Amino acid sequence: MRGVRCPGLLVVCILLSLSGAGTQKTENCARWCPINSKCVSNRSCVCKPGFSSEKALITNPAESCEDINECLLPGFSCGDFAKCENSEGSYACVCNLGYKLLSGAESFVNKSENTCQASVDTGMTPVPSRIYTVTTAPGNLPEQTTTVHQTQLGDSEERTPKDVNECTSGQNHCHQTTHCINKLGGYSCICRQGWKPVPGSPNGPVSTVCEDVDECSSGQHHCHNSTICKNTVGSYKCHCRPGWKPTSGSLRGPDTICQEPSFPTWTLLPAAHSQTLLRFSVEVQNLLRDFNPATVNYTIQKLIEAVDKLLEDPMETQTQQVAAQLLSNLEQSLRTLAQFLPKGLFTYTSPSNTELSLMVKEQDNKDVTTVHHGQTWMELNWAVTAGAKISENGSSVAGILSSPNMEKLLANTPLNLDRRRASLEEFYGSPILSVSLKFLSNINSIFLTNTDTEKLASNITFKFNFTSVESIKPRHQLICAFWKAHDNGNGYWDTDGCSMNGTGFCHCNHLTSFAILMAQYHVQDPRLELITKVGLLLSLICLLLCILTFLLVKPIQSSRTMVHLHLCICLFLGSIIFLVGVENEGGEVGLRCRLVAVMLHFCFLAAFCWMALEGVELYFLVVRVFQGQGLSTWHRCLIGYGVPLLIVAISMAVVKMDGYGHATYCWLDFRKQGFLWSFSGPVAFIIFCNAAIFVITVWKLTKKFSEINPNMKKLRKARVLTITAIAQLLVLGCTWGFGLFLFDPHSTWLSYIFTLLNCLQGLFLYVTLCLLNKKVREEYWKWACMVTGSKYTEFNSSTTGTGTSQTRALRSSESGM
Repeated sequence: MRGVRCPGLLVVCILLSLSGAGTQKTENCARWCPINSKCVSNRSCVCKPGFSSEKALITNPAESCEDINECLLPGFSCGDFAKCENSEGSYACVCNLGYKLLSGAESFVNKSENTCQASVDTGMTPVPSRIYTVTTAPGNLPEQTTTVHQTQLGDSEERTPKDVNECTSGQNHCHQTTHCINKLGGYSCICRQGWKPVPGSPNGPVSTVCEDVDECSSGQHHCHNSTICKNTVGSYKCHCRPGWKPTSGSLRGPDTICQEPSFPTWTLLPAAHSQTLLRFSVEVQNLLRDFNPATVNYTIQKLIEAVDKLLEDPMETQTQQVAAQLLSNLEQSLRTLAQFLPKGLFTYTSPSNTELSLMVKEQDNKDVTTVHHGQTWMELNWAVTAGAKISENGSSVAGILSSPNMEKLLANTPLNLDRRRASLEEFYGSPILSVSLKFLSNINSIFLTNTDTEKLASNITFKFNFTSVESIKPRHQLICAFWKAHDNGNGYWDTDGCSMNGTGFCHCNHLTSFAILMAQYHVQDPRLELITKVGLLLSLICLLLCILTFLLVKPIQSSRTMVHLHLCICLFLGSIIFLVGVENEGGEVGLRCRLVAVMLHFCFLAAFCWMALEGVELYFLVVRVFQGQGLSTWHRCLIGYGVPLLIVAISMAVVKMDGYGHATYCWLDFRKQGFLWSFSGPVAFIIFCNAAIFVITVWKLTKKFSEINPNMKKLRKARVLTITAIAQLLVLGCTWGFGLFLFDPHSTWLSYIFTLLNCLQGLFLYVTLCLLNKKVREEYWKWACMVTGSKYTEFNSSTTGTGTSQTRALRSSESGM
């Protein structure tokens, strides 16, 4: 009957297991759970009911789940005339021989279900003794099987058994450390397997008391020499040494075989032919080859000192590749060596001030842990230190290595701006041409037992000691950067995934080597900056000469000269304010910077308004012919100064000074939506209007030159017309039109053209409005003669005939500019 039922139960169990497997989310479960256990998470398992392990939660695949012998649990009893039979993961109570349950069942599980009564069968004949076994073991100890003989009843014997089984009926007085053996008319108490009688106590009597046999110290174990024997109650286990790992397929038992820890191969780079690196590589290889777990502290210290010595010597070539390999091998070696350290914090400071901190803790620890030394402070959730990696000794490590000399290898490493370039250029209002880096802290290498640290489950917080900066200059930024190595060994600094607050704390979602850097963003081309300063200084001198000329030279004073004068005054004031105050040295937008921005806004708008009046004057002069049709002086001043004043007043009322000033320069803040159009809009309108007037002027001048003398040589006509057109183009401010086409700030050649034309505008105005004017040249000649004491004589080009009339006509046109 038993043989029929078991296959049916087996089929049911298989079907239930398959059903459960179909619904379980295997991707979140550990695949290494030992036999007789089930998954709890991707890093832990728990024994099934009826089995137990040393720990409630299994986090190591080398642990095992062993059967619980419920028959030997304290206080457990099946009741009278019954015995307990242990099985794999379970147990059952059965009636003694000659007894049966009233229900007719073969077994029961609780004492309350015990209805064992003597069989009422008759006609029984004596038969040989029946053999049965009693299986007992305390806790997780190997089961002890004992053969017991009991005589069955025959026809001529009584129904009540002659011998009472004291072992199964609980009527014995054996100590809990012994095993009860039933005998005819009595019983004996002997030690279980893995136990021995205490000194002075014989094995067998009722008074026998046993103690555990320490197989490890007595040499009775069969552990491999690569393992360590660990005694357990009634048995022993074989563990790998700290830092060693079981070979593939090896379990924690007498057959366990472990392999020694593996260190990285400190080989040279293929192209790094350096005697210094060669000596260093040989020294480290010898140090790790002769490694002894008992002297792990010494090995760590010597390894760091060897690295310090290497970094103190000058490196010949390929410094970035050497740094990448050095950091990688150093982290792997320290990670392996840390497995041999006792739990707790280990720190070491070398003579070269290289500092190391290693924190070793239980792997399943969930606390927020702090690791620190003199240069670095780190806070992390300890659960991230292990990841999916299971350690043999159940612990994980977090380490910080701070090296002051590593900077020598990474000093010329660039900063990657691929993800931040757009936001930086928007902030600074100019393209980022290059970046200069300055190290403010040591290079700190952070590593964990978990080697998959590209994306951590939770951020890690750092605090590095770095050189304090009293004030950060414009276009300078304090950043928390990390070292990113390419496959070829080269690398760069980056800030992706890291942030730094004002108190100096860094928060990163990945791990590598970190440093606090001062980044200086170069947003100005040094050549353009030089052209701007030299051009503006030259323009200021020329504009001052223009102003003096228009005020002192009486023969040229007219309504048009008055427009020239105010144009030069506005450009002079705007240029000198720009040259002196446009740079925001403090980096903060204060009252001084805002006032400079407001004055520049007004001065340059006024200059363009006077350029517009230049266009109006030119229109009346050339198109309408009669000069008297121009605007009055009052109307000119109202347009030249009133319009820009109105625009600035409206702008200030709309943005309330917030749009004036920038972190790097004192000008309009283009980040304010649409505010830049308060300058660009009027400028674009004036440029387009003056451009139209310029085209009409050139067309009219071409017709006039033809009317003066149709026989004038074409080459001379073209030369005069070209000079006149260029002069008017500069006076009307059409060169500023190049700025309207600077859609791409990275366009170098257009930036150079725009800078040259507009920084030298004062020089162009002086040449076109003063030096090319005959009356001005005559007045300069008079002044020169007065200074030198020479006699003034009128200078003219000596020409005769029709050439004289032609020259006078042309000079008359030139003076009209």
